[in-house]
Formats: sequence, structure tokens, C-alpha cells
Amino acid sequence: MRRHSLVVRLDPGDTKTVKVADSGSKKTELRFVDGDKRLGHGIGQILGQLADRGMYPSETAVDLAILAAAVTAADTRISRVSDAQDSWTREIDLYCPVADPAKWTASTILLERILTFLTGDLWRIAFRPRPKGMKELIERPAELVGSTFQSVCLFSGGLDSFVGGIDLLEEKKNPIFVSHYRDAGTSSQPACAARLGKVYGDFAPRHVRANVSFDKHDLPGLGAETTTRGRSFIFFALAALAADALKGGASIYVPENGLISLNVPLDPLRIGAWSTRTTHPFYMARWQELLDGLGIQARLTNPYRFQTKGEMLSSCKNTKLLRDSLDLTISCSSYTKGRWKGLSPGHCGYCTPCLIRRASIKAAFGTDPTSYSIPDLEAQPLDSKQAESSDVRAFKMMSHRLSKKPQLAEVLVHKTGPLNDYSPEEIANYAAVFRRGIEEVGALVDDVAIEAA
Repeated sequence: MRRHSLVVRLDPGDTKTVKVADSGSKKTELRFVDGDKRLGHGIGQILGQLADRGMYPSETAVDLAILAAAVTAADTRISRVSDAQDSWTREIDLYCPVADPAKWTASTILLERILTFLTGDLWRIAFRPRPKGMKELIERPAELVGSTFQSVCLFSGGLDSFVGGIDLLEEKKNPIFVSHYRDAGTSSQPACAARLGKVYGDFAPRHVRANVSFDKHDLPGLGAETTTRGRSFIFFALAALAADALKGGASIYVPENGLISLNVPLDPLRIGAWSTRTTHPFYMARWQELLDGLGIQARLTNPYRFQTKGEMLSSCKNTKLLRDSLDLTISCSSYTKGRWKGLSPGHCGYCTPCLIRRASIKAAFGTDPTSYSIPDLEAQPLDSKQAESSDVRAFKMMSHRLSKKPQLAEVLVHKTGPLNDYSPEEIANYAAVFRRGIEEVGALVDDVAIEAA
């Protein structure tokens, strides 16, 4: 195990010595600005797209995006296997230059709490003033024309975000869609955007995308990590960047069904490393607290937090478009894992997101046009020793438990994280959506046979 200290640098003139708290840690520097003051690693990419739409966020929002990119760098380039004592929990220090260190320092404890909850690592964050000449990282026109967009929506290319996009456009809430793309798992974004554009008008003006990623050349001497537990931090930061450029405090819509948002561990082995917290209610509440503390006027909301995925599909405001587009969206947790079997990228059909997807389409529409590597889960028994049976078995067990004791849901929804930001009525609604979500998936897997090979 070793602690890592990641020092963020801006332009080439940012050379002042940064003293790290732990002299024995591995110190790595990460530069963000080239000689032309253009921010790299995907941040300049999205800022340019926003500027083309008359949108200029504050320097605080830019600092948030840089911090989030640094989190992404640490999360994806520091190996849990080689650098964590327990092969999971890493110790990471970030040193970031910001326009207003006092404002950011006031949020340090909250930031560290957010990141530790999200990734399961131990984080320490320190801020220092930006170097001379870097007071403003965005060139703003003398007269701002402004933008007509009224809201922001995260757009992943998944089924939930597609429903969210349809509903917002049907409701005429005039959203700008923000995407983060990186690999085959996000390759559906252009096709989904094009399909929405055919119905609601040219989608390109209201869609911005960024690829915030880092390779071995950006952080020499570090390895790689594939768990990416911190990915939603950059998602939310990019959305906040767009929302901050809108007048009056825009809503940021995060379309996610309640079952996956809660992500209650289905068996005792999943309470730690297996339980992602990308849109958990506690995490989103802390993010709102962070935005408020930084003075970024945006409101995070998940309008589907009390709906199962099947209920989302059924209540979609344009079910014809949705049904015609199901096969364009991607839900699989590892869309390319079939390559080990010589298969093209596609849905495996047996990971947790695939099972929830299959169950929701079955519940809402009956027939599912999606191609899965296992087309029919009931065609033959699944091998208990293979990955294809793991999540199926977990859902079967939870479905059985809740059928015997439905009241368990009221306890289990607290397993992944606190819900003390919410009223008793809201907590009851979370328990109810968890129970209905498990019933929905249970209808898909209860009759699937699993046996030892």
C-alpha cells in the first residue's frame, strides 16, 4: 500500500513548489492548461461547446470541473490491487489551484465526505491560489447574449436517460443535454441523440459532450483501475458547468430508476465493493449541499427516484418513440466483455443492469428487441460456478426474502447509505420502490434454473 499525492498544475508557468502533507507518498503532477490557456483533458472541449451556445460558466464552476477531472484521473489511474492495503481502499491526496481558495477550503470536509462515500477511498484535498495570469480561464465577450435553455439533463445513452430526455422534451422544459463519453459503453449517445432529433428537432444544438480521460502518458508511473466508482463526480460536475451558465438557477435532471439509484446490496458480499453509489439519495443530497456552498445556482433532481425502471417505461410521455428506440440504448455494465468469447460488443443479459433492463421491458411492453448474449435465461440451467448466474441468483434470493417478509425493505434501503435527509414519507417511498423493483426483476428470474455443472 502507498498513499498518492496528485498535484494539479495549470499553465507551464505553474511551477511553484507544492508541499504535500505526506512526504512518503508518491507524488504525481497533472497539467491542465497548454500554452494557449486552453484547458485539456476534456474540460476545454465542453467549455468550447458551451461558448458556441452563448454559455459562460463562472470560474468557480470551472474549478469544480477541473477538480472533478483530477478525481477521475486518480480514480482511473491508481490501482486498487497494487496500491491499496486491502486491495480496495486507496489513500489519495489532491492539491488543486482555484480562483477562490477560501471558498473551496470551507467545503473541504464536505468534499472529502462525498468522495469517500462514492469511491470507498480515503481522500484529502487541499487548495491553493491559481498562479499569476490564470485568474480567469474563460474569455467572456463584453456583452453576453445568453442562452435560451432552461434546464440541464444528463444524457448517458442508457435507457433511463433516453426516457428522461423524451419526457423533458415532451414537457417543453427546453433542456440542454450533457454527456460524458469514453468507451463502447457510451457509444449509443450519437444514435440516441439522432433519434430524438428526428422527433423533436435538431438535437445537436442542445447536446454537449466531453471525454474526460487519462492515459499512461498523462500520469507516468501510475497503473490503471477499471472499477471507476468515482465516475458520477465528473458527470455531475459537467452538468453543473452547464447549469451555472444559465440564468436563475437551472434544474439538473438525473434520470435514474429508484431500484438502481438505491442499489441495495442483494447479498452480504455486495455491501462494499459491489455497491456503486452513483445516484444514491445521500450522495445527491451532499452534492446539492456542495453546489449551495460554492454559490452555484443549480438544483439536482432525480424525477424517477420513486419509480421502478418498468414504471419509467410505462409512464414515458412518448411510448411509441421509446419502443421504437429500445435497441439503440445501452444498459450493460460491461458492454465489451463478450470479446473474451469472440463476441462483438453487446448486452450480456445477465449482469445487474441487464437484468433490470430485461425485467422492465418485459413489465412495460412484453417483448424485448434487445440482443443479449444469453437470449433466453430459461432455455437451460445456468452454471452456478460461472458469472452468468451470480446476479440472477442474488435477485432470486432477494425476491424470495421480500416475498416472505415485505417489511424487510424498510430496513434494507438504509444499507447502502444514510437517508436522514428525507422525511419518513419519502423513506417509505424508497422502501416501496425497492420492493416493487425486486418484484419486477423477480418476475424475470424466479423461474430461471441454476445448477452446478
